[in-house]
Amino acid sequence: MEKIKLGISACLLGENVRYDGGHKLDRFLRDTLGQYVDYVPVCPETECGLGVPRESMRLEGHPSAPRLVTNQTRRDLTEKMVAWGRRRLEQLAAENLCGFIFKSNSPSSGMERVKVYGEKGMPSKTGAGIFARMFMDRFPSLPVEDEGRLHDPDLRENFIERIFVMQRWRAVLAPGARRGDLLDFHTRHKLLILSHSQAAYARMGKLLADMKTVSLRTLFDQYEALLTDALRLGTTPKKNANVLQHMAGYFKKHLEAAERQELKEVIDQYRTGLIPLIVPVTLLRHYVRKYDQPYLKEQIYLTPHPLELRLRNHV
Repeated sequence: MEKIKLGISACLLGENVRYDGGHKLDRFLRDTLGQYVDYVPVCPETECGLGVPRESMRLEGHPSAPRLVTNQTRRDLTEKMVAWGRRRLEQLAAENLCGFIFKSNSPSSGMERVKVYGEKGMPSKTGAGIFARMFMDRFPSLPVEDEGRLHDPDLRENFIERIFVMQRWRAVLAPGARRGDLLDFHTRHKLLILSHSQAAYARMGKLLADMKTVSLRTLFDQYEALLTDALRLGTTPKKNANVLQHMAGYFKKHLEAAERQELKEVIDQYRTGLIPLIVPVTLLRHYVRKYDQPYLKEQIYLTPHPLELRLRNHV
C-alpha cells in the first residue's frame, strides 16, 4: 500500500515553530509511524503570520466559542486565525488526508481539554484549539488524536487502526466505484467491525442487504457514517475474545482435541489479561495458513496494521 497521508502539528516532527522557539518532537510519530505515513505538517500560529518566538496565547470566553488572546498585550487574534484556517482547510481538502495528529493543550491545535479562561480568570479544561475545532467540523469522518493521548497503548492502536482503514476506504471511493467494491470492503472488514461494535455490525449488514434500494452516493455516505461511528468505539478484551472464538469455530473439523484446548486456553488467557492480543491472533493466523481457510485469510482483523508497530503486544 502507498503511504498514508496524515496531517500533523509541525512541532511534533521537530520543527522549531513553538512560541518559545522550540519544538515538541515525538520520536514514535516521526521515526516509527513515519515509516508508513507521509505527513502534512501544519502550524496554525506561524502559518497565519505570527513569528517565532512570539507572545504566548490562551483561550478566553465560552468553551463553545472562545477567543484567542495573547497573554501580555491582550491582542485578540481570533479573526486572524479563523480567516487563515478557512483557507488552509480548503488546501487540506485537496490533500486527501486520512487523519490528523494535533498538539495537546494548544490554544490553536489542541483537540480537547484545552484550558479556557472564564470571566473571573479561572481556567476550565473544556475547550478545543481554534484550528483543531475548525478541522474537526470540516472533516467529521476523519480520525483525529493528539500526541498526549497516543501515549495510551489502547488509544494508539485504535487511532492507527482507523487511519489504515480510512486509507483502504478511500481506495473504495475512487472514481468508478461500484456497489460490489463496497461489498468486498465490508466482507474483508467484518470481523474488525465486530470487534468494535456488534450493534454497528448489524446495522451495516442491514444497510448492505437493502443497498439496491438507495442511490450509490447515499449508500456510500451512510456506510461511511456507520463505519466511522463503529471504529470510534474502542475494542475490549471481551469484544476481541468473542471475535477470536468466532474465528476458532472455523477450525472445529481440523484441530485435534489438544489443539482446540490450547486455542481455548490462549483466548481465555488473553481475555483475563495474562497475555497480549498478539498471542491468540498469531496462533489463529498459523491455522489460517495451515488449513488455507479462504474467508479468514481475507480478514483485515488478523493484520489491521503492520506488525512492526507492535500495537497488539501490550497487556
